[in-house]
Amino acid sequence: MNAEAKNKSTAKSSDKENGQLAQDSELLKDPYRGAAPVSQPRRDDTGEWLRIASERLSQARYVFLIQIEDGIPSASQRAALEYSDAVLMGWPESDDPQLRTLTEAQISEVGVKADCVEKYIRQFRAAERDDDSDGMAESLIRVTENVAQVRKQYQPDFLLPTFAEIRRVVEDEWNEDMSKIAAPDLKGARLRSGFQVEGVSRRPHNAD
Repeated sequence: MNAEAKNKSTAKSSDKENGQLAQDSELLKDPYRGAAPVSQPRRDDTGEWLRIASERLSQARYVFLIQIEDGIPSASQRAALEYSDAVLMGWPESDDPQLRTLTEAQISEVGVKADCVEKYIRQFRAAERDDDSDGMAESLIRVTENVAQVRKQYQPDFLLPTFAEIRRVVEDEWNEDMSKIAAPDLKGARLRSGFQVEGVSRRPHNAD
């Protein structure tokens, strides 16, 4: 390779690397960029429908996790996160032979659910801009519900939990966690008020 050709090759590599760095920078600024469908996939493109659904939910879940990780999430916020985890668990490969071949009506339903995902992603982002964790949780639940329905079309026999089921379990765990946090405060209150730590009988006061 002569010097001129080598320089051209080096310049192309440099341009490619710079372009990739710029793209990575944009993705860091906007974690949603890249997975949003520019247009509807082909109706028979099972792999693309599944990819979009899982990536959109994964992105929203990640952003929500960052939003709540520095505080103590409420039961609803924790349940929203657990629900998204449950729906994404064991997500099928696009070439899985066990995936159902959809009819025209089922493919149309997948398209409807995909549109709903995008609608709730927009609501999720608006809540994120407002620093509204509860609003983000509510939108994440709706995104997850619709992604679950996309998955259900391709895996009708796969058992997907509902948010109500997840909420019941998480709420019990949350109440237990909160009682552990409150326990030291309760113990201190008893000591300050003259109650025994082991029971509730008052300590006798000195006559003098």
